Formats: sequence, structure tokens, C-alpha cells
Amino acid sequence: MKIASILFAVAMLAGSAQAADLTVAVRGPDGKPIPDAVITVYPNGQPTKGPIKFDWPYRVAQQNIQFTPFVLIVPAGAEVSFPNLDKVRHHVYSFSAGNKFELKLYGHEESRTVRLPAVGIAAIGCNIHDQMVGFIKVVDTAYAAKSDANGVAVIHGLPDGPVVAKVWHPYLRAPKNEKTLAVTAVRGAARETATIELRPGGR
Repeated sequence: MKIASILFAVAMLAGSAQAADLTVAVRGPDGKPIPDAVITVYPNGQPTKGPIKFDWPYRVAQQNIQFTPFVLIVPAGAEVSFPNLDKVRHHVYSFSAGNKFELKLYGHEESRTVRLPAVGIAAIGCNIHDQMVGFIKVVDTAYAAKSDANGVAVIHGLPDGPVVAKVWHPYLRAPKNEKTLAVTAVRGAARETATIELRPGGR
């Protein structure tokens, strides 16, 4: 019985040691929080093997003549729904390489679905309303999160050890709108601040 208790305690300690959380605060050069930045983490620098599932809806609504959310994260191969909640018709499209699509005019309370196969970006627009702009970040890691209104993104359940972590924003002033973070390993509860500069017109 004593041995069993010891083995159970060791197993619990081992399990807890392998789970880490990474909190990233995304800030501009002026220190102000930046929302809608995507943090991706690759344990050992590798993509996730097997299916990836996030706990938010794979959905971009058309509402108040804008896309909601402005930035969405989905795994490669996901099907994304595009419900029209406006009382006017929309014509949604993307010209992004690997994720091109076109949803011709459809109206109020109608919805369309698109599969996004390629890791990268799907920049979306409306052929009727030029002011409508949105972005879908298509990823190949199960460890991804978007910064909230306070500029904070939290990724739970990372394995302890070396990582490659990146920050992306549609208006980030960097090649492919992305930069690698300074953090190279996580253990327990890790915190990092990412300072990024947005191009003029960026949110």
C-alpha cells in the first residue's frame, strides 16, 4: 500500500511537471496593449502531430458591415462558417495563396462554409463593401491563442521544455507580419512580453 502511494505521488508530480502555461503580453512601442495578435508555440520547434481542435467556434460572421471576429485562428483543414447577420447581402472572398475562395452574394441569416487547407493566412474581404476586412490564421500547432483587449494571450497545457514561439498580427511591421519571440523554453507558469510595431492603419 505504501509503495502504491509513493508511485501515485510520483506519477502526479511527473504529470504536473509536464504541463506548462505561457502568458504573453503584446504591447506596442508606447506600451499600449495590442489585441488580435496571434501567438503560436511549437514544442521542440515542431508542428503538432495528429488532429488539432480549438475550443472556439470556427466562424466569421458578417455583422454591422464588418467581419466578426476580426482575426480567427483555425487548424489547417478546418471548415469555417460565414453567417450573414446583416440585412444586406455580402460577397465574401479571399485571394490568399492556398486558401482562395469565393462566396457569391447571399443574404440575411444565410450561411456558407469554406474549408481552409493551407497553413498560413486567409485575408478576407467583401466584394460589395470595401471597408470589410478580416483575417484567418491557419495553423499547424495545437498551441495557439489570440491576444484580448488587454493585449494578453494565454496558452495552456504546453509540455515543459524547448519551444519556438511566434507572434503574428495582420499589420505587424516584419516579414510575413510575424516575429519570433525571445522565449526558448517553458516550465510551469511562464510569462513573456512581446513588443511589436504595427504599420500605419493597424489596429
